[in-house]
Amino acid sequence: MALTAATRDKLRTISTATVATALFKRGFRTQFIQNVHPLSPDQPVLVGEAFTLRYMPAREDLNQLSVFRDRSHPQRKAVEDCPPGAVLVMDSRKDARAASAGSILVTRLMKRGVAGVVTDGGFRDAAEIGKLGFPAYHQRPSAPTNLTLHQAIDINVPIGCGDAPVFPGDVILGDSDGVIVIPAHLADEIADEAFEMTAYEDFVTERVQAGQGIFGLYPATDEKSLSDFAAWRKAKGR
Repeated sequence: MALTAATRDKLRTISTATVATALFKRGFRTQFIQNVHPLSPDQPVLVGEAFTLRYMPAREDLNQLSVFRDRSHPQRKAVEDCPPGAVLVMDSRKDARAASAGSILVTRLMKRGVAGVVTDGGFRDAAEIGKLGFPAYHQRPSAPTNLTLHQAIDINVPIGCGDAPVFPGDVILGDSDGVIVIPAHLADEIADEAFEMTAYEDFVTERVQAGQGIFGLYPATDEKSLSDFAAWRKAKGR
């Protein structure tokens, strides 16, 4: 199921934490990508469908500098084939000792209209990427090349990224906390539910900041909390 504009817009207003709760209700416990961080605190929210790249441990005789002359090289091909609006998600084996990519390739993704990029490894030129205003997530800055340890091997296949399963077409949401993976068939209902949850949490936040206690309010076990929320929502136009 393709990501609709309406679902994309809703997800941009929702936190990964709220989505994690909605997924947990459905039995999904490992969808948050572990140990990846935004390269800039000011980068936009990331929403898009996953387009994947898988790395494996490099075998030296197959991973010389000359491989980049081949237009079918998986890393280069992924950068040119990742669809506009999609997210390039890379399985770098949770190893940031060698770079998954650098600023030139990430800039190319941005110029092609890709929504963002995620790796459970690292990027070279991390400071430059952080200045692009482009949603990018990694573990930490890496050594200058990916040739020493990683070998790009597969494009758009199921991968693991930071211990999260990522299937091509799954919906990726990234915010200041990190990145979560929404199974494609659940994207619409998760977005709808999390959108409603966000409205209630905003109401709760206002009440707690005003001094109200959480019992009966969070979670909403008191009917008065629900009636107060309905009145708040009407007044706020939400």
